[in-house]
Formats: sequence, C-alpha cells, structure tokens
Amino acid sequence: MGIRPTAGQLEFLDWEFGVFFHFGLCTFYEGHQDWDGRPMEAAAFCPEQLGCDSWVRALTIKAAGARYAVLVCKHHDGFANWPSAYSDFSVAHTPWKNGKGDVVKEFTDACRRQGIHIGLYYSPAEAGYTQRTAAEYDDYFIRQIRELLCGYGRIDYLWFDGCGSEGHRYDEKRIIGEIRRCQPDIRIFNMWDPDTRWVGNEAGVASVDNANVVSGVDFSIRTREKEDLNGRRFLPAECDCMMRWDNWFYSEYDVHTVKSVEELIGLYYHSVGNGANLLLNVSPDRRGLLPETDAARLLEFGEEIRRRFSSPLPGRVTFTGDGVTVELEEEQLINQVVLAEDLTDGEAIEGFAIQVRARRIYEPLCVYRGSRVGHKRIITFPPIRAAEVWVTVTGSQGEWNLAAPAVYYVK
Repeated sequence: MGIRPTAGQLEFLDWEFGVFFHFGLCTFYEGHQDWDGRPMEAAAFCPEQLGCDSWVRALTIKAAGARYAVLVCKHHDGFANWPSAYSDFSVAHTPWKNGKGDVVKEFTDACRRQGIHIGLYYSPAEAGYTQRTAAEYDDYFIRQIRELLCGYGRIDYLWFDGCGSEGHRYDEKRIIGEIRRCQPDIRIFNMWDPDTRWVGNEAGVASVDNANVVSGVDFSIRTREKEDLNGRRFLPAECDCMMRWDNWFYSEYDVHTVKSVEELIGLYYHSVGNGANLLLNVSPDRRGLLPETDAARLLEFGEEIRRRFSSPLPGRVTFTGDGVTVELEEEQLINQVVLAEDLTDGEAIEGFAIQVRARRIYEPLCVYRGSRVGHKRIITFPPIRAAEVWVTVTGSQGEWNLAAPAVYYVK
C-alpha cells in the first residue's frame, strides 16, 4: 500500500484548473515590481467598477471550465485587500467606497454564488517586515491570517508564496496551529505543513514523470534550496503561470502578449495532462474588471478544452490482469488516450504501455511508453488507425487501480 492522500488532496486534484487573480495596490502603479523598494500610496487604489461577480462568471465550468479561484489578499508590498484592523495600509485607507470596501468579501461572495472553490493568497513576507522582531512579525502575520480565515466563511485553499521568506524563521507550529483551528478542512499550498506543492517553475508545466509523492518542496523562485519534509509525503503539484508573458499584475502595455489558445492548450497538456493542477493568472485592470482580451481568451480556452475532451470515442472496455483494453465500435483514426489512476490508496503505477491493433496490424503495436499515470495522463501521438487500444501496466509499487481509458481523435 502506498502513501495515501487525504480526501482534501483528492478533491484538489479533481479541481484540475483554477484561475489566479493578482489584484491590489500594485495594479495602480504601472511598472512597479516585487521588492523594487519604490513607494506606493494607498490613496491610489480606486477600482470604481470593481466586479468580482464578472471575474468569477468568466471562469465557471460553463465558461472557462475552472473549478477554483485564488485571490491575492496581501502581496509582498503589504497592502491588504480587506479592512485589516492590524494595518493602516489597506482598502480602509483608500478613496474606494470611502474606505468601506472589502475586495476579499466581494470575491468570496461571488465564488459562492457561482459554486467556485475559494482560494486566498497571502505573502508571509513583505517589504519592511525586518523592521519588526521575529516575534512581532509572527503576531502581525497570525492576526491577519485569523482575519482572513475567520471572517469570510469556509475557505478551501490558502496559498502561501515563499518569495521573501528565504532564511527567515517563523513560528511554524503556532502559525499552522492557528490556521488549522480557524479552518480545519483547508488545504495549504507549499509551506510548513503543505497539502499541495509548487511545481518549481512559473511556466505552467510539469514533467512527464511528475509524481505525487515527494520528500522535499521548492518553495521560492529566489532559492534552489528545498524545504525538507522529514519523510515522503503525498503532495499533488500545482503549475502557476501568467496569461501574459511577464506581469502578474495588470499592465496597460502588454496586451499583445496574451497567450494564444494554442499555447494555453499546450500548458493544459503539460500540467493537467501530467497529473498536476493548472493555475492561470488573469489580472483585473484598474477599473476592477477583467481586461476584454484576457477574458475572451479565457473563454476561448475553455471552449477548446470542451471541444477536445467532451466526446470520447465509443467502445467496449475490458479489464485484464495486467491492464485494460478498449475495443472501438469501428476501426478509425485515433491520436489521444486519457488515463487515470484511482489514488485513494496511493500512487502505484510506475510504468505503462499503450498498444493498438487494427485490421492490418495483426499483433498489438506499441505507440507509447510512460511512467506515471496519477490523477490524469493525457497521451498524444501521431494519428493511427485502430480497432483496439491496449493499456498495459508494466511496473508498479503494490496493487493498482486503473480507470477505463478515454480514446479520442482530436483534429
């Protein structure tokens, strides 16, 4: 028996695709970058048309196909997107809604109305945090986390960014204890007591041999050191990336870099198709709305995913001692097989092969060999005419449970 995931981790993998919203004070300061030290005034924050409902409608299952969303609540600049009682650098000190607004509340309410799982991003470190003692900063950190986790109902996902925390020691036990007390069922991304892990890049891609069980995690883009997990743990990977090339927050000068549907589909295959989740950043603009080009591309992406995967070829499935066979209703071209492993008792499959047989292919012909299956594996190959598709498990650690393959011909 392998290392088992929690029910929350299995559900997280089922989410598959989410959308990241980088929105805050930095949205109103063109060209500002993380840790650049340039001052920003809270008074600049004024998204007069803020529409979290329109953000969330654009990513729903019926639209883009996303199942969860993550809002930046506090980035490295320290600005709080909610009226924090522990900071005068927040929405409460802005002209927006005369200081009575709350982006976090509008976002969480919108997600619930649309049935989207709620994720909140919080940067543990911020510019100037070293001006406090470690204990003082931990107190501030915990008080703000308590506001977020106790003030907005059920939160499904807490996204910690490790950038800026390299070498800084937090009271991890106290922090995690408070998080789990406020939200017992929450999933934590990447740090201290994680339920999910960062894939290790910001390109939105996972390796073809991506595994769910690891002994360490990459926690920051600023160091190659891994955080030791003191043993092997089941930690599904998440692949984050930007809709545009270079900017997490909105810029008025890079709309020409919005990724094409073709590139987004490639990211989907390299993330979800390699057993990880995809978290795609779409930055709301200074109005507080999604830029039209980005929103349209998000919908086009969702439509293309549905076109490719909504209609598997019909066939009769037979499970065998070493795999599973799909006998298609008619001999025809195929170029894609989607596999999935039941991970309830852990990840077992370590090797598999896909073979095809046809009227003129007398013995099964191998068209693909792979290692991991995991939650989902999307395998593509040049079109070939087939009457049967054979999936054989060639290596495993313990008993495995392979779901019925889905076979496609995608033009």
